[in-house]
Amino acid sequence: MTLALAIAIPLLAVYGLFLVWYGGRGQPLSPAEIDQFMKELGAHTTDEAVLQELQTLIAGDDGKEFVMQNLVRYRPKALYPPGYDYGDDPRAADRRYGKAVIGPLLRNGSLILFIAKRIGTFIEPEGADAWHYVAMVRYRSRRDFLRFALETQRDDIFVHKWAALEKTHVFPVKPLISLFPVRFIAASALALVGSTLFLALR
Repeated sequence: MTLALAIAIPLLAVYGLFLVWYGGRGQPLSPAEIDQFMKELGAHTTDEAVLQELQTLIAGDDGKEFVMQNLVRYRPKALYPPGYDYGDDPRAADRRYGKAVIGPLLRNGSLILFIAKRIGTFIEPEGADAWHYVAMVRYRSRRDFLRFALETQRDDIFVHKWAALEKTHVFPVKPLISLFPVRFIAASALALVGSTLFLALR
């Protein structure tokens, strides 16, 4: 086997595994799956409004990837339920939430694409909410979003989010033009690794 093939084959295998993990082109949720997810989520929350929002989100599932847009406003002070002793800094509470969700996101083929804090105003309608930051999170599918939601509910991760946030507006979007082509970036990175190894070892 030539050196080029010895390098290329393992890297192609890695890229294949990445594509399987990253996914984004799955099958829609079946009615049975939807019923099971809603039953499990209902066991973790009694908030009928949240459950209805979830039902609406998954009603039009096509099995494909999507991005969740998050607009966030902090509370003046973090508000934890009784029994939690984390202090009253809302940004610290939000950082706890952010660190805690990295694992569940990655395990379900999803990742944070973009976070930016607000630095001013421009065109703003009367009565608009004063958001503190915006975040965009890519989910592999609505199925994986529900798996993520269940995992974070079981681990009591959302307590930090709701302690930190006074208000949030969350809605799914479908990218039409994106300058963040994850599959291409991964392929380019592996190609660079392969080229570097070939030049170093030949």
